[in-house]
Amino acid sequence: MNISKDTVVEMHYTLSEAGNQIESSFDTDPLVYLHGHKGMLEGVEDALVGKEAGDKVDVTLSPLQAYGEIKEDAKQRIPIKHLQGAKKWKPGMTAIIETNQGRKQVTILKVGKFNADCDLNHPLAGKTLDFSIEVLDVRAASPEEVAHGHVHGKGGHHH
Repeated sequence: MNISKDTVVEMHYTLSEAGNQIESSFDTDPLVYLHGHKGMLEGVEDALVGKEAGDKVDVTLSPLQAYGEIKEDAKQRIPIKHLQGAKKWKPGMTAIIETNQGRKQVTILKVGKFNADCDLNHPLAGKTLDFSIEVLDVRAASPEEVAHGHVHGKGGHHH
């Protein structure tokens, strides 16, 4: 089966920037996503269209195709109680915050007693990203997965 909208793709990947590996799934469980539902960077999805199990794909995304250019004015003071991910915060750590646009990852710049100064740019903003992908499996998504907009694991998914 070829990758197209409403297919479930199981893949391994390595993500690098300027020849330095950032992360890889090859030593862990494969990544599984629902194609065509904004669960993956658009440039990666575009490169995978028409591929099938066993195919290997290399794709390079510019900052604009990936997480955007760095915005120097994207800094904000956020109450520590709104930061998710750790008990004690230090500069350089990443946190998750809930916004009107959904969950967002931020980088801690400075920590005070009640607030933290945060960089709202994605940690990979401004970077040209290289993906090496190996497609392991492609299957049709279930009607429930399509309706929910994400893949359900073994035994179903409970909301």
